[in-house]
Amino acid sequence: MNQKFSFLATCASSQLRFLTCGSVDDGKSTLIGRLLYDAKLILDDQLVDLKRDSVRYGAADEEIEFSLLVDGLEAEREQGITIDVAYRFFQTRRRSFIVADTPGHEQYTRNMASGASTAELAVLLIDARKGLLPQTRRHATICSLLGIRHIVAAVNKIDLVGFDRQTYDRIDVALREFTAELDFATIASIPISARYGDNVTARSERTPWYQGMPLAEYLERIDTACRRSFNPLRFPVQWINRCGQEQRRLAGTLTSGTMRRGDAVVIHPSGQRTTIAQISAQDGACETAHAGDAVTLQLSDDVDVARGDMVASQMEPPYVSDRFAADLIWMAEEPLLFGRSYFMRIGTKSTLATVTAIHHKLDMAKREKVDAKTLSLNEIGSVGLWSSTPVAFDSYRDNRLTGSLILIDRSTNQTVAAGMIHSALDANVRRVSFSVDKMARARIKHQRGAIVWFTGLSGSGKSTIANLVESRLNEIGVHTMLLDGDNVRNGLNKDLGFTSGDRVENIRRVGEVARLFVEAGIIVLCAFISPFSAERQFVRELVEPGEYLEAFVDAPIEDCIARDTKGLYEKALAGHLQEFTGVSSPYQRPENSEIVIPTRTMSAFDAATEVIEMLKARRIVG
Repeated sequence: MNQKFSFLATCASSQLRFLTCGSVDDGKSTLIGRLLYDAKLILDDQLVDLKRDSVRYGAADEEIEFSLLVDGLEAEREQGITIDVAYRFFQTRRRSFIVADTPGHEQYTRNMASGASTAELAVLLIDARKGLLPQTRRHATICSLLGIRHIVAAVNKIDLVGFDRQTYDRIDVALREFTAELDFATIASIPISARYGDNVTARSERTPWYQGMPLAEYLERIDTACRRSFNPLRFPVQWINRCGQEQRRLAGTLTSGTMRRGDAVVIHPSGQRTTIAQISAQDGACETAHAGDAVTLQLSDDVDVARGDMVASQMEPPYVSDRFAADLIWMAEEPLLFGRSYFMRIGTKSTLATVTAIHHKLDMAKREKVDAKTLSLNEIGSVGLWSSTPVAFDSYRDNRLTGSLILIDRSTNQTVAAGMIHSALDANVRRVSFSVDKMARARIKHQRGAIVWFTGLSGSGKSTIANLVESRLNEIGVHTMLLDGDNVRNGLNKDLGFTSGDRVENIRRVGEVARLFVEAGIIVLCAFISPFSAERQFVRELVEPGEYLEAFVDAPIEDCIARDTKGLYEKALAGHLQEFTGVSSPYQRPENSEIVIPTRTMSAFDAATEVIEMLKARRIVG
């Protein structure tokens, strides 16, 4: 065994977090298993089990299937693939390692991104027989987007191509051509056989043409020193507590920089200035704290601070904005819907966010930026985001911890995307206040502005009831405006189709228009199928509490089909009309509507009466 890679149970001088990635069956788990085996970190009883399992899962006689050391899930062992991210620790005389073995299948790209998010270096496995595959390119691109600056291409299974130098050289050239546009500081390639150990821990005599270091020695020597302590002071507030009558104390982890007692700081996004009066760690008060330290702060002034705020250096402030550009890795089965509202988390800050633009997505096969209206599972795109409140952040390139975000689906609470922020977008965009406000406009009309949102299946009677409500309000002198789905699509939204994404955008635009009518003191009646609960909730949150009233016109689909004068249901049921709500596209029934109108037991006239009585009861009309 190469003495330069002798494994000792001593403290290493530095730690390297790296991941193995690449396409399926390129040998990622086998490589890690080989490293652990050569490190003599496998106990005797584990080795006996490993040899038994190797036979059970199809290994040749006397051969050890090293991947079984890492592939812990039964499904992974049976299929011979990695599904989850497996973390392993080992150390050498020079360095300790935390390695993440990530899955190669495209459907598990989100798991790979999770492993890459904390890594400093990527070992990109490439099957020497296949060369660079689409998933190889995808993983390399994700590594670059996620801030990994060092990549090692392990050209594996070199034994299966007869240790051919020309094959290796072709892959090396292709790799460097592909990664030329990616932001890597170092790129290396090493021919290996993970199964037999060639160039893994010691140089192989079967590749005399390769004069570089074996993989293990390269990992020992590569300098990926973390520079977080040299970055500006960033302290996201995770928790606030108060002890007795003392000032509030701010708890959290210092993500970058160095903090000293007496330092002048700014609280973002409010911009309040103060100084650090005291720093407390687990062992008590201290004079300084460094990146990675979990501490509690006491400020000199009793300024207003909330969870999710950021304590930062006065001299080097972060961005503070509610609009910014970011790259997204989409991780959900359901596609990204332009205009839909998601929960967004940046550091310790949680807020609502909307994708306001999709600039392009990456075509991995052609290495091109292409136009896109949505992002599907595992696709990567550049987007514009708007958050409901200003947030403090850095460029991901400058600070991975304060420049990253996740998006969470509001109905399922599932993480749907990971994002890397580029910069703020709103240098010159600010909301303007005028002398005449909403209340003043409503006062001269002797009413309050509000949205009455009628939702239900096509043919349920939404427009009929809304029309009756408007007619009767008009008779008593109430100022109204009726927005109907068909009419809006003949004007404002004539450019939209009926895909899920276009439907989301349709409701987003209508909601913004309805909000403007509320600002004008007008009661706006909106009759739209609006099949998705997320978009109805989005409109509700555009206005103040009590200004959005939802009327669910609850008509069974059989009744809607029976009264279908346009023949839409007939076409949809015959398969001639795609993504038709109630047939080939879902309708998410409201759960908390202010009023439910059961059309089988309530006439349109009576329904209109109930809506008007509700408006009177809430003092929207007199």
